Amino acid sequence: MRIVIKIGSSTLTYQNGCLNLRRIEALCRGISDLKNAGNQVILVSSGAVAMGVGKLHLSAKPSDLAGKQACAAVGQCELMYVYDKLFAEYNHTVAQLLLTAPDLLSEDRNGKFVNTVTRLLELSVLPIINENDTVSTAEIEFGDNDTLSARVAASVKADLLVLLSDIEGLYTADPRKHPDACLIPRVDAITDEIMALAGGAGSSLGTGGMETKLKAARIATDSGCDMIITNGAYPERLYALLDGVDVGTRFYSQKEKN
Repeated sequence: MRIVIKIGSSTLTYQNGCLNLRRIEALCRGISDLKNAGNQVILVSSGAVAMGVGKLHLSAKPSDLAGKQACAAVGQCELMYVYDKLFAEYNHTVAQLLLTAPDLLSEDRNGKFVNTVTRLLELSVLPIINENDTVSTAEIEFGDNDTLSARVAASVKADLLVLLSDIEGLYTADPRKHPDACLIPRVDAITDEIMALAGGAGSSLGTGGMETKLKAARIATDSGCDMIITNGAYPERLYALLDGVDVGTRFYSQKEKN
Protein backbone atom coordinates (compact mmCIF):
# COMPACT_ATOMS: atom_id res chain seq x y z
CA MET A 1 0.00 0.00 0.00
CA ARG A 2 0.91 3.65 -0.37
CA ILE A 3 0.43 5.13 3.10
CA VAL A 4 0.62 8.77 4.23
CA ILE A 5 1.23 9.14 7.97
CA LYS A 6 0.74 12.49 9.69
CA ILE A 7 2.33 13.06 13.10
CA GLY A 8 1.12 16.02 15.15
CA SER A 9 3.13 18.29 17.42
CA SER A 10 1.46 16.92 20.55
CA THR A 11 2.62 13.42 19.58
CA LEU A 12 6.23 14.44 18.97
CA THR A 13 6.86 16.82 21.87
CA TYR A 14 6.16 17.43 25.51
CA GLN A 15 4.17 20.51 26.52
CA ASN A 16 7.42 22.48 26.91
CA GLY A 17 8.31 21.84 23.26
CA CYS A 18 11.13 19.39 24.00
CA LEU A 19 11.20 16.21 21.95
CA ASN A 20 9.52 13.08 23.34
CA LEU A 21 12.44 10.81 22.47
CA ARG A 22 10.92 7.54 23.65
CA ARG A 23 7.83 8.06 21.52
CA ILE A 24 9.53 9.30 18.37
CA GLU A 25 12.02 6.43 18.47
CA ALA A 26 9.14 3.93 18.65
CA LEU A 27 7.29 5.71 15.84
CA CYS A 28 10.35 5.66 13.58
CA ARG A 29 10.81 1.96 14.27
CA GLY A 30 7.16 1.24 13.41
CA ILE A 31 7.30 3.30 10.21
CA SER A 32 10.51 1.49 9.24
CA ASP A 33 8.70 -1.83 9.69
CA LEU A 34 5.88 -0.65 7.45
CA LYS A 35 8.46 0.08 4.76
CA ASN A 36 10.25 -3.21 5.39
CA ALA A 37 6.94 -5.00 4.75
CA GLY A 38 6.87 -3.52 1.25
CA ASN A 39 4.66 -0.49 1.78
CA GLN A 40 5.44 2.93 0.36
CA VAL A 41 5.32 5.47 3.19
CA ILE A 42 5.16 9.27 3.13
CA LEU A 43 5.49 11.10 6.44
CA VAL A 44 3.84 14.48 7.03
CA SER A 45 5.36 15.79 10.23
CA SER A 46 4.37 18.74 12.37
CA GLY A 47 6.66 19.81 15.17
CA ALA A 48 9.01 22.43 13.72
CA VAL A 49 7.49 25.36 15.61
CA ALA A 50 7.08 23.33 18.80
CA MET A 51 10.67 22.10 18.66
CA GLY A 52 11.85 25.65 17.99
CA VAL A 53 10.04 26.75 21.16
CA GLY A 54 11.95 24.12 23.11
CA LYS A 55 15.28 24.79 21.42
CA LEU A 56 15.00 28.53 22.09
CA HIS A 57 13.89 27.90 25.71
CA LEU A 58 10.72 29.94 25.27
CA SER A 59 7.90 29.64 27.80
CA ALA A 60 5.20 29.38 25.11
CA LYS A 61 4.65 29.43 21.36
CA PRO A 62 4.92 33.04 20.10
CA SER A 63 1.67 34.71 19.12
CA ASP A 64 3.19 36.87 16.35
CA LEU A 65 3.87 35.54 12.84
CA ALA A 66 7.57 36.47 12.81
CA GLY A 67 8.10 34.70 16.14
CA LYS A 68 6.39 31.53 14.88
CA GLN A 69 8.46 31.60 11.69
CA ALA A 70 11.67 32.07 13.68
CA CYS A 71 10.76 29.04 15.80
CA ALA A 72 9.99 27.05 12.66
CA ALA A 73 13.36 27.93 11.13
CA VAL A 74 15.20 26.70 14.23
CA GLY A 75 12.95 23.71 14.87
CA GLN A 76 12.90 22.36 11.31
CA CYS A 77 16.67 21.81 11.42
CA GLU A 78 16.37 19.92 14.69
CA LEU A 79 13.39 17.90 13.48
CA MET A 80 15.10 16.66 10.31
CA TYR A 81 18.34 15.93 12.18
CA VAL A 82 16.43 13.64 14.54
CA TYR A 83 14.53 11.91 11.73
CA ASP A 84 17.67 11.42 9.66
CA LYS A 85 19.52 9.93 12.63
CA LEU A 86 16.72 7.60 13.78
CA PHE A 87 15.68 6.29 10.37
CA ALA A 88 19.32 5.71 9.43
CA GLU A 89 19.53 3.23 12.32
CA TYR A 90 16.99 1.12 10.41
CA ASN A 91 18.73 1.62 7.04
CA HIS A 92 16.17 4.03 5.63
CA THR A 93 17.05 7.25 3.81
CA VAL A 94 14.89 10.34 4.30
CA ALA A 95 14.21 13.39 2.15
CA GLN A 96 12.79 16.75 3.21
CA LEU A 97 10.04 18.53 1.25
CA LEU A 98 8.68 21.88 2.47
CA LEU A 99 5.43 22.97 0.81
CA THR A 100 3.15 25.98 0.61
CA ALA A 101 -0.48 25.86 -0.54
CA PRO A 102 0.24 26.90 -4.16
CA ASP A 103 2.56 23.90 -4.52
CA LEU A 104 -0.46 21.59 -4.30
CA LEU A 105 -3.18 23.86 -5.66
CA SER A 106 -1.34 24.77 -8.87
CA GLU A 107 -1.66 22.02 -11.49
CA ASP A 108 1.88 22.55 -12.79
CA ARG A 109 3.55 22.71 -9.38
CA ASN A 110 1.50 19.84 -8.03
CA GLY A 111 2.55 17.74 -11.01
CA LYS A 112 6.21 18.42 -10.28
CA PHE A 113 5.66 17.58 -6.61
CA VAL A 114 4.01 14.26 -7.48
CA ASN A 115 6.84 13.40 -9.91
CA THR A 116 9.44 14.09 -7.22
CA VAL A 117 7.65 12.05 -4.57
CA THR A 118 7.10 9.19 -7.01
CA ARG A 119 10.79 9.07 -7.86
CA LEU A 120 11.76 9.19 -4.18
CA LEU A 121 9.45 6.25 -3.45
CA GLU A 122 10.93 4.34 -6.40
CA LEU A 123 14.33 4.90 -4.78
CA SER A 124 12.97 3.55 -1.46
CA VAL A 125 13.40 6.96 0.15
CA LEU A 126 11.05 8.14 2.91
CA PRO A 127 9.73 11.62 1.97
CA ILE A 128 9.15 13.80 5.05
CA ILE A 129 6.84 16.71 4.34
CA ASN A 130 5.97 19.82 6.33
CA GLU A 131 4.41 23.15 5.52
CA ASN A 132 7.07 25.75 4.80
CA ASP A 133 6.22 27.76 7.91
CA THR A 134 9.16 30.12 7.51
CA VAL A 135 7.66 31.69 4.36
CA SER A 136 3.97 30.82 4.61
CA THR A 137 1.96 33.84 5.73
CA ALA A 138 -1.53 32.35 5.69
CA GLU A 139 -1.69 29.05 7.56
CA ILE A 140 -5.40 29.04 6.85
CA GLU A 141 -4.52 28.03 3.27
CA PHE A 142 -3.90 24.52 4.56
CA GLY A 143 -5.67 24.81 7.92
CA ASP A 144 -2.79 22.87 9.41
CA ASN A 145 -0.91 19.66 8.64
CA ASP A 146 -4.11 17.61 8.85
CA THR A 147 -5.30 19.35 5.70
CA LEU A 148 -1.82 19.26 4.17
CA SER A 149 -1.56 15.51 4.70
CA ALA A 150 -4.99 14.97 3.10
CA ARG A 151 -4.04 17.03 0.07
CA VAL A 152 -0.76 15.10 -0.19
CA ALA A 153 -2.65 11.80 0.03
CA ALA A 154 -5.02 12.92 -2.71
CA SER A 155 -2.20 14.15 -4.95
CA VAL A 156 -0.10 10.98 -4.73
CA LYS A 157 -3.18 8.69 -4.89
CA ALA A 158 -2.46 7.10 -1.52
CA ASP A 159 -4.43 4.08 -0.34
CA LEU A 160 -4.50 5.14 3.31
CA LEU A 161 -3.98 8.29 5.37
CA VAL A 162 -3.20 7.85 9.07
CA LEU A 163 -3.49 10.82 11.43
CA LEU A 164 -1.57 10.17 14.65
CA SER A 165 -3.17 12.52 17.14
CA ASP A 166 -3.55 13.02 20.90
CA ILE A 167 -7.00 11.43 20.85
CA GLU A 168 -8.20 7.89 20.11
CA GLY A 169 -10.47 8.90 17.24
CA LEU A 170 -13.88 10.46 16.65
CA TYR A 171 -16.26 10.29 19.61
CA THR A 172 -19.98 10.90 20.03
CA ALA A 173 -18.95 13.91 22.18
CA ASP A 174 -15.71 15.48 23.44
CA PRO A 175 -14.34 12.76 25.77
CA ARG A 176 -12.36 15.39 27.70
CA LYS A 177 -15.63 16.97 28.77
CA HIS A 178 -17.99 13.99 28.58
CA PRO A 179 -16.58 10.80 30.18
CA ASP A 180 -19.48 8.76 28.80
CA ALA A 181 -18.63 9.64 25.16
CA CYS A 182 -18.24 6.60 22.89
CA LEU A 183 -15.63 6.04 20.19
CA ILE A 184 -17.04 5.79 16.67
CA PRO A 185 -15.00 3.02 14.98
CA ARG A 186 -16.34 3.46 11.44
CA VAL A 187 -17.56 6.40 9.37
CA ASP A 188 -18.96 5.76 5.88
CA ALA A 189 -19.83 9.36 4.99
CA ILE A 190 -18.85 12.81 6.26
CA THR A 191 -22.35 14.11 6.93
CA ASP A 192 -23.44 17.32 8.64
CA GLU A 193 -24.11 15.23 11.75
CA ILE A 194 -20.53 13.92 11.72
CA MET A 195 -19.12 17.43 11.23
CA ALA A 196 -21.19 18.63 14.19
CA LEU A 197 -19.21 16.28 16.45
CA ALA A 198 -16.05 18.38 15.99
CA GLY A 199 -14.89 20.25 19.08
CA GLY A 200 -12.48 23.16 19.43
CA ALA A 201 -8.78 23.58 18.76
CA GLY A 202 -6.14 21.06 19.70
CA SER A 203 -3.18 21.41 22.07
CA SER A 204 -1.40 24.66 22.84
CA LEU A 205 1.58 23.64 20.69
CA GLY A 206 -0.53 22.49 17.74
CA THR A 207 -2.91 24.24 15.37
CA GLY A 208 -5.59 21.66 14.67
CA GLY A 209 -8.54 20.03 16.33
CA MET A 210 -11.19 17.50 15.33
CA GLU A 211 -12.73 19.94 12.85
CA THR A 212 -9.57 20.03 10.74
CA LYS A 213 -9.35 16.23 10.93
CA LEU A 214 -12.88 15.81 9.65
CA LYS A 215 -12.19 18.25 6.81
CA ALA A 216 -9.08 16.20 6.04
CA ALA A 217 -11.21 13.05 6.04
CA ARG A 218 -13.53 14.61 3.49
CA ILE A 219 -10.60 15.51 1.19
CA ALA A 220 -9.03 12.07 1.52
CA THR A 221 -12.18 9.98 1.11
CA ASP A 222 -13.38 12.07 -1.84
CA SER A 223 -10.10 11.16 -3.58
CA GLY A 224 -10.56 7.43 -2.93
CA CYS A 225 -8.25 7.22 0.10
CA ASP A 226 -9.34 5.75 3.45
CA MET A 227 -8.34 7.69 6.57
CA ILE A 228 -7.69 6.59 10.15
CA ILE A 229 -7.50 8.78 13.26
CA THR A 230 -5.72 7.08 16.14
CA ASN A 231 -3.71 8.00 19.22
CA GLY A 232 -0.03 8.62 18.46
CA ALA A 233 0.83 8.03 22.11
CA TYR A 234 0.77 4.33 21.27
CA PRO A 235 3.30 3.76 18.47
CA GLU A 236 2.44 0.06 18.42
CA ARG A 237 -0.77 1.08 16.64
CA LEU A 238 1.34 1.19 13.47
CA TYR A 239 1.78 -2.58 13.70
CA ALA A 240 -1.99 -2.94 13.74
CA LEU A 241 -1.94 -1.57 10.19
CA LEU A 242 0.30 -4.47 9.19
CA ASP A 243 -1.94 -6.99 10.95
CA GLY A 244 -5.22 -5.60 9.64
CA VAL A 245 -6.46 -4.76 13.13
CA ASP A 246 -8.90 -1.87 13.50
CA VAL A 247 -7.68 1.04 15.64
CA GLY A 248 -9.24 4.43 16.29
CA THR A 249 -11.77 5.68 13.75
CA ARG A 250 -11.61 4.64 10.10
CA PHE A 251 -13.24 6.80 7.44
CA TYR A 252 -14.08 4.75 4.37
CA SER A 253 -13.68 6.23 0.91
CA GLN A 254 -16.25 6.08 -1.85
CA LYS A 255 -13.94 3.70 -3.68
CA GLU A 256 -13.93 1.33 -0.70
CA LYS A 257 -17.72 1.33 -0.40
CA ASN A 258 -18.16 0.67 -4.10
